Amino acid sequence: MSKDIVQIFDTTLRDGEQVPGCKLNTTQKLIIAERLDELGVDIIEAGFPISSPGDFKSVEEISKIVKNATVCGLTRSVKKDIEVAAQALKYAKKPRIHTGIGTSDSHIKFKFNATREQILDRAVGAVTYAKSFVEDVEFYAEDAGRTDNEYLARVCEAVIKAGATVLNIPDTTGYCLPEEYGAKMKYLKENVKGIDKAILSCHCHNDLGLATANSIAGVIQGARQIECTINGIGERAGNTALEEVVMILKQHPTLNLDTGINTQLLYDTSQMVIDNMGIYVQPNKAIVGANAFAHSSGIHQDGMIKNRETYEIIDPKEVGVTDSAIVLTARSGRAALAFRAKKIGYDLTKIQLDEIYALFLNFADKKKEIDNDDIHEIIRTSTINYSIPA
Repeated sequence: MSKDIVQIFDTTLRDGEQVPGCKLNTTQKLIIAERLDELGVDIIEAGFPISSPGDFKSVEEISKIVKNATVCGLTRSVKKDIEVAAQALKYAKKPRIHTGIGTSDSHIKFKFNATREQILDRAVGAVTYAKSFVEDVEFYAEDAGRTDNEYLARVCEAVIKAGATVLNIPDTTGYCLPEEYGAKMKYLKENVKGIDKAILSCHCHNDLGLATANSIAGVIQGARQIECTINGIGERAGNTALEEVVMILKQHPTLNLDTGINTQLLYDTSQMVIDNMGIYVQPNKAIVGANAFAHSSGIHQDGMIKNRETYEIIDPKEVGVTDSAIVLTARSGRAALAFRAKKIGYDLTKIQLDEIYALFLNFADKKKEIDNDDIHEIIRTSTINYSIPA
């Protein structure tokens, strides 16, 4: 049975760059865009062309170099925005205009001082106008997470009639629970006439730490595009992390969903974004964090040495990490010490290991982590007649 493909829409260069202090120049954006294309993302949201001359130039230059992915430019539901985006995308092999408007009662009342009918008219007008420039038009219903489902369905149906090819259902404030977000997608699948003519897309924020969970809930209920960023960077608490949703779908074959991502490039791509943006991920970050494949507990280390799958559900090589790490600390056991010692040339007997382990614990109580030089020093100060390997 063939798997359904979930398209990966990467917005690292647009939503991801909205992190304070994260401004990229055009050269940096081109480097990352080329890597995203190589990684296998389906759509690269290159920027918000009308926001600045620099953003316009970046979208234009990215459009020239991207070979495989669709290149997308963001707009508001404003004619000038759409015209400028179309101009910036003129060199793209596969251009997409991403236009939309807020649909929650909060946005309608306080942001636009408008009525639901006025917003509906503006949504249709924006999609119709964008469609006059490109075939591929994505509509975003900003704050869809807090939008009444019945009204949201009306908007979706109207923009599909106007020519929208993708419907972005953003949880803009990261408010939804997975059950709520999944139910919203299910409602749209079942209640929007013509829904088979468009792709439903998840765009989730991480304000409550639920961006990844909500995106997965969305695709389980029929969405076939996830909007995400490398390392989960983005405004406030960030966006859905690309590496997380990709590996979840890969590790759960029963979902019968897959992506076209070359997962072996994930770690290197993460490092590239860190190097260019200067925003580091926490050590315990899933998939790409420094500790994602590191083990320091003695019980875990013993299990890992016997069989990696005891404590790892992902082979680190699948995401471009060379190997798992056995980190020696005061919580490590004899098996881990013997394993690390053997790696640097010491094949210890049980009696030798018992003596070395007692010395090791004294060292480990004074240091957070024991490195190879420390192992050499421990063995040198022991009664074991072992010369330091060359």
